[in-house]
Amino acid sequence: MAQPNKIAGITVARQQQIDVSSDPSRGKWSSPFRLRAGNLSVGLMRVDKNGGENNLHAHPDVESVWIVLKGRARFYGMNDVLVAELGPGEGVAIPKGVPYWFDNKEEESLEVYHITSRDSSIKDVHRVNFAPYTDAQRSRGPRPGREATEEEKEAAAKL
Repeated sequence: MAQPNKIAGITVARQQQIDVSSDPSRGKWSSPFRLRAGNLSVGLMRVDKNGGENNLHAHPDVESVWIVLKGRARFYGMNDVLVAELGPGEGVAIPKGVPYWFDNKEEESLEVYHITSRDSSIKDVHRVNFAPYTDAQRSRGPRPGREATEEEKEAAAKL
């Protein structure tokens, strides 16, 4: 759990154990730690082999950087256009509001750092869905976000 240092205001993150026994679907996608400092957030995400399916979505208030540590990730944009296939040491930057999704179709697990930047006044990350949730996502329980408006879909199509 991240805890601030009382002297310098430094935040330390320790790895958290993920209990998949109570929710087996967590084994497909887990975040052993997350660290926040001001506008920045860093999370280590683990996605099981052949897993991590998600839908086309955007975060209008958040800029993201994804860096692959282990495995391979494929990132897609509008109309399922392949944007990048990434291996260890490679990454992708996603500006605010740009729709994307990614998967891990490999026979090994995927580990990525997810680094985000958002105004510190924004408490909840907003998610705008440009496609329906996948079966895998629905199996993980209630999903956040709202459907994209026609105006948002038209703007995204021009990207």
